[in-house]
Amino acid sequence: MANCVQCGRKLPPFTMGRKICQWCVQHEAAQRGEEREDVKQHVMPAPWVRRESSITLTHVLFGANLAVFLGMELASGAPVVDFNGPLLSHWGANFGPLTLSGDWWRLFTYMFLHGGVMHIAFNMWCLWDLGALCESLYGRWTYAAVYLITGVAGGLASVGWNPGVLSVGASGAIFGLAGALIASFALGEFSIPSFALKSTLRSLVFFAGFNLFFGSVVGGIDNACHIGGLVSGLILGALIAKVAPQEDAPVRRASVVAVVVLLLLTAGLGVERWRGGPMKIARAFQPMMDNQPNRAIAQLQAIIRQQPNSWQAHYALGQTYFNQEMYERAEGEFKRVIELQPQNSDAQFALGMVYLSEKRAHEANLLFTQMVSQDKSNGDAHYGLGMALEDEGNTQGALEELKTAQRLGSRMSGVSFEMGQAYSKLKMYDEAIAAYQEEQKKNGDAPDIESALADAYAAKGLAPQAQDARNKAEKLRNAGSDR
Repeated sequence: MANCVQCGRKLPPFTMGRKICQWCVQHEAAQRGEEREDVKQHVMPAPWVRRESSITLTHVLFGANLAVFLGMELASGAPVVDFNGPLLSHWGANFGPLTLSGDWWRLFTYMFLHGGVMHIAFNMWCLWDLGALCESLYGRWTYAAVYLITGVAGGLASVGWNPGVLSVGASGAIFGLAGALIASFALGEFSIPSFALKSTLRSLVFFAGFNLFFGSVVGGIDNACHIGGLVSGLILGALIAKVAPQEDAPVRRASVVAVVVLLLLTAGLGVERWRGGPMKIARAFQPMMDNQPNRAIAQLQAIIRQQPNSWQAHYALGQTYFNQEMYERAEGEFKRVIELQPQNSDAQFALGMVYLSEKRAHEANLLFTQMVSQDKSNGDAHYGLGMALEDEGNTQGALEELKTAQRLGSRMSGVSFEMGQAYSKLKMYDEAIAAYQEEQKKNGDAPDIESALADAYAAKGLAPQAQDARNKAEKLRNAGSDR
């Protein structure tokens, strides 16, 4: 089948001698003003035909991103190359525990924030070129819709795939522009030579592919956001190219945008159902970090009233009660978790630690022994059993359990310290000193470790070392009280 010599389209079958397709014939007639209105083919405009306007939407978006960046620089109080997480979060970064627990506006604000100088420089460079091309092709308002919708889609993909990762940047929307342009160039009809279309299409595909590959091999790049923006852009661009290629069909364009927005809202509800529960619980812990435990408790209780069978919420509330030494209430919450999930080892361990805190060593012993019988490789269970045996006065048994916990890689900090305490009680001071030093290597200096070292050195008759350890312990306590 032959191709048109002007646009490269396939000519109809059995075309004899004709080298130009009917579309090009009609287009040339339209250019001469000879074609009748009723047979004129509607086409998408050439993407590099600029509108007559001194200020474009690309200029506005560029300026908005730059203004926010400068505002953050001023807020930081000094020139900053890269902004920290708390500042980005304060200005509206996309972060699962905040976005999915009610701050949905972050899906909009995050795309105007950038993490540093290089981040905004690269994104604005891409926006300047892709934005101008997209604005010329679609017109100002459709371009704005594509930018914002795909930016929100990228943010939604980010909190769905990486809810614990803080995300900022215009790259989700920029990938959305690239996706829309790829679909439009592949599916739209243009009054320009095919070689020009193919060249631009190849460049767009290369841009998207290279940046996705780069994001997959370099850390700190939110590829989920890029993919969400790209896919939503492909969908939106394809629908526009096939259903509403002309700007003078506003109802069709608006219908396409409405359909995509509806799909996006549906996806948002799905992500909220999938990720929302744990993220709301994570947000409830924030007041604890701000030294507002009563507020954290109130928020977790509110979640439990809405979701009484949420074991995660009961577990989080139990932890909060435990941290506030409200052991009776913590015990009730951890037992509720075990009712909902009988094999939940974290809740079992937490309940055992409540028993130890309340000097109920025998109950703790029974619980941790049961955990060990269920899973002999559970290092935390061996640690808890060692602590229970120590409280019961069985130091040798406690030491063996703590050794096992250390060998199995218990997640609990302080295993080596507790081993040092057991060695000291057994008058095995060399082993005790080695255990304390091992704890220092793992978790850093602490006044309790230095005091324990001082006692062990003194018991061995090493007075200078003991005094040095006591001096260091005092210095560490003073440093801690000054904070």
